[in-house]
This record gives sequence, structure tokens and C-alpha cells, in this order.
Amino acid sequence: METELQRIYTEKLPESPSFEMILVEGGTFQMGGDDKEAEDDEQPIHLVQLSSFYIGKYPVTQGLYEAIMGVNPSEFKELNHPVENISWEDAQEFISQLNQKTGKRYRLPSEAEWEFAARGGIYSEGYLYAGSDRLKDVGWYRENNEPRGTKSVGQLLENELGIHDLSGNVYEWCEDDYHDSYQEAPTDGSAWIDHPKRGQSRVLRGGYWLDYARPCRVFSHDRYSPDIRYFSVGFRLVLP
Repeated sequence: METELQRIYTEKLPESPSFEMILVEGGTFQMGGDDKEAEDDEQPIHLVQLSSFYIGKYPVTQGLYEAIMGVNPSEFKELNHPVENISWEDAQEFISQLNQKTGKRYRLPSEAEWEFAARGGIYSEGYLYAGSDRLKDVGWYRENNEPRGTKSVGQLLENELGIHDLSGNVYEWCEDDYHDSYQEAPTDGSAWIDHPKRGQSRVLRGGYWLDYARPCRVFSHDRYSPDIRYFSVGFRLVLP
């Protein structure tokens, strides 16, 4: 039986911005695309059961990244914007440095954890985007993003769990290797990693500031090479 956990956990570090982690209570959900725009790599829909975890209220900001790493690689430099121009490998190095400073076990979310959180976890109301069926209310994307570029985190509405910016603003890395379907995907919420040799691409979720609406859906599924850096890509933390 899981012990009772606080709903919001705040990490406070010396000489670094504090950041909040939101509790996602464990539960089950049907993972995958179930709307008319669903792609083959969003299927088959399959039941996943997850344990509780914490996920960042916001994507990692430039202020936090710079405080830990000493550099800010972002194209659109504002400390309260999501950090971008971040490869999957860069995200892993940041997490390694953060864990050394905190003594904790922060990591990237598994794809299943990301989707469960974006859907609102056990409090899901079945929205197409993370917190609404109206993307303009919850996400920065092509139709509401002027001037072009990232936006400060937390300006738009939160989802059912109190998490912001899961749809739009920046794509977010997940731990998983990319697969072109969910056939044989894990059902326990863990990351789907190819062993003994990892795949050539990692999973991205959430869409970004110049996307159309489809990639911002809670079950949309994309990929990049783990060494690529682009002004559309950032990441979010999970704490088991």
C-alpha cells in the first residue's frame, strides 16, 4: 500500500530557483490515440497501470537549467520560458547534475507517465488536449502565438491535476525509445527501452509553439535522435 503523499512537493536549492512537482496518483488508463486524427504509431490502444509519481508543474525553465548547468542554450532567452535547444542527452546530463545536488532520483518521464499526467490522471475529464478541448485555453501553438517563440510557463490554464504547458510551448523528451506502434508496449507505466542496444530515436510529446493542433493532443507521439538540439524541444522532470 502506498503511503499518503503531499499533493505538491517543492524542491528548494541554494542559488537556484525552486520548482514544484505535482503528485500524479497511481491508476489505470487506456493509452493511445482514439480520435479521428489518430496515427498508426498511437495504436493499438492498451491498458496501462501506473504507480504514483511526481511530475513537474512546468517544463524545466531556462532559469533552473542555467542555475544547474551554468549555460543557457535557448534560442528565445527569458529565464521563465522553457529551456529549449536541448537534446535528450543534454537533459540526461542536467538530471545527473540535479540528482548530485539534491540526493534524489529525478528522471525523464516514461511516455506512459507523460500521457497519464497530460490526460489528468485519475481525475481525467477526457479532454483532447491537456486540460481542455479548446487548445487556445491551455497551450501555445500556431494559432495563438504572436510574436513567434516560446512563452513564459504557467500563463494558460492548468489541467485537471494542476499541471501547465503539457500541450504546446515546447516538445518534451521522454525516456523511451521510439516505436512505430504500441504492439508489445509495457503495461506497467515503465519506459519502453530496447535492450541491449538502444533505438536510434527517443520519444517526444506535447507539440510546440509553431505546431498545428494535432501534435498537441494528449496522445500524439513524435521522435527525434537523442543528440539533436532544436528550438522546439525541452523537457520536464519526474520524481518516482
